[in-house]
Formats: sequence, structure tokens, C-alpha cells
Amino acid sequence: MNMGRGHTPYGYRIENGCAVIHEEEAVQVRMLCEHYLNGLGLDEAARKAGLELPHSSVKRLMLNLHYAGDDFYPAILDAKTQEAIEKERQKRSRALGRDKRPRRHKPAAPVQTKFRMKEAEEHFSDPFEEAAYLYSLIGKET
Repeated sequence: MNMGRGHTPYGYRIENGCAVIHEEEAVQVRMLCEHYLNGLGLDEAARKAGLELPHSSVKRLMLNLHYAGDDFYPAILDAKTQEAIEKERQKRSRALGRDKRPRRHKPAAPVQTKFRMKEAEEHFSDPFEEAAYLYSLIGKET
């Protein structure tokens, strides 16, 4: 399988400036989605569809919105199938705790924004020593 074809998604080819379905590849895309919806993981679904790709590439391929068709690309999958894939992906993501929803955490402690600084009584020729000394004079406002 050659994925290095510029911006043309797998399952399509460009003929005379128009995207057309590459039927052999489109069959693999449909099989991948079918296997995934039947419960297989991404890697196994890809293998059964004849695709040898890294996990992340399989996911990206399967979630490609062009497959439902748009102004340039003809549909390889119907909208119902793509919706089912996204629902299944979200369901699995939640089950694995990977849904990226914000977790309920304790609120962060307020950040101190008011400070006071003691009068400097010493000076140093080394700028690093001077900075360290001056920072040591900073304290919380009470």
C-alpha cells in the first residue's frame, strides 16, 4: 500500500483534475470500517482489510471526513456509517478513559498576586548575586 501520494486520501485517485474512487482501495476502506464496527480493534481491523499501517494512520484513515463525500471527493462511505464509526470511537474512548473530558479536580489554590519588598541594604557587582539578593527581599503582602 502506497500512502505517499501527496494530499490525495487513500481510496481516491486524481484523473483529469477530478477525484475519482480507486475501487480496490475503497473496498479496503469499507472493510476496515465494517470490521471496526463489528468490534475489532483498529490494528486487527486494518490487517483483516489488507492494510499494513501504524495504529495512528489507521485511525486517521478511518476518520477521514472525505469518505462521506464532499464537493471534490465522491462518497466511499455513507453518512450513517461515518456517524456510527464516530459513535463507536467515542464509546471506546470513554470506556478506556481517553475521552479528554475535563476531570473534576480540586480548584487550584489562589495565586498570590500582591507582594511587598523590603528596602535593599546591600549591592553586589555580580548581577546574579544582586538578583538573588533582591528576590530574597520579596515577601507576601499581609
